[in-house]
Amino acid sequence: MAIAAAVILPLGLLFLLSGLIVNFLQMLLFILVRPLSKNIYRRVNKEVTELLWLEIIWLFDWWANIKVELYIDPEMLDLMGKEHALLISNHRSDIDWLIGWVLAQRFGCLGSALALIKKSAIYLPVLGWSMWFSGYIFLERSWTKDENTLKSGFKNLSDYPRPFWLALFVEGTRFTQAKLLAAQEYAASTGLPVPRNVLIPRTKGFVTAVTELRSFVPAIYNITVAIPKTEPRPTMLRMFRGRSSVVHLHIERHLMAGLPVTSSGIAQWCKDIFVAKDALLERHLAKDTFGNKQCHDIGRPIKSLLVAISWSCFLIFCVVKFFEWCPFSWGEIAFCIVFLVLVAILMQILVLFSQSEHSSQPNSLQEKLLQR
Repeated sequence: MAIAAAVILPLGLLFLLSGLIVNFLQMLLFILVRPLSKNIYRRVNKEVTELLWLEIIWLFDWWANIKVELYIDPEMLDLMGKEHALLISNHRSDIDWLIGWVLAQRFGCLGSALALIKKSAIYLPVLGWSMWFSGYIFLERSWTKDENTLKSGFKNLSDYPRPFWLALFVEGTRFTQAKLLAAQEYAASTGLPVPRNVLIPRTKGFVTAVTELRSFVPAIYNITVAIPKTEPRPTMLRMFRGRSSVVHLHIERHLMAGLPVTSSGIAQWCKDIFVAKDALLERHLAKDTFGNKQCHDIGRPIKSLLVAISWSCFLIFCVVKFFEWCPFSWGEIAFCIVFLVLVAILMQILVLFSQSEHSSQPNSLQEKLLQR
């Protein structure tokens, strides 16, 4: 734990201080630029946001050296980052959202990567605030409250000035064995295919997304995340500790125009996709690979490393100048101690927030599923 604290505290300081600067710039852009031009705001905010999010990608790529292997057709690979897309994925690991950011960064969509995310994330200092300024859609997980939020959020994307990716985890929660058992019980009681590696998708949000987006979003990217049996499951805490892993991503592209027109048809399409995804994961479990598509190594670009080094140098310079200007006194010492304690608490909250064991779970998942 002492080693973990020794690592997390300086990294937390770097992220928090740089993040507050980025949040301040985003606030200025929101107040001064967005009322004049929403598109200019989005373009500039994209660049500012990436200055923060690339720090987390640096942790993934350079600190922990986590490798992503992409299984995808070459034709689709050429289209990645060049079109609007709705992304659906199984929610397998604690850092699936970060894996999505890494993928988006490789194809030039990091600052325009969006997601439907639970509303509590908006209260995360720095990260949640940055997501709000970037246009993430925050949900309360209550359909009566979220339906209008979804529709207005999707409508706001119709004039987005550059290709965006919108991620939707249709399982609605992160995968755990307890949730899988509840989903299996529900499937068996209703005659649905019993899943082994995924949860049963919640289709209301997906149906609304397809209905509202299909006029200007041409494709759905169906992403399947798997961790090889020989590799440890990546977590936020392991990443802070610099421990490596390997992640396999299988991606298929489906034309939005090819989906059914009716709500029931769209819902069934989503359920069928997850039945196929479950079978694909079962084969991966047996062979430790997605062998039906060509494997691509997405590399480790140097940009995130340069951003992390630049922020470190800038903040060290500012701290040195601050202490030169403001000599130590008992008040300043107390302030620094309190600030460091707050940084440690905030980083602990971030780690806990990312863990599957701490993801929300209804009192009766079966009852929740019956409300579909």
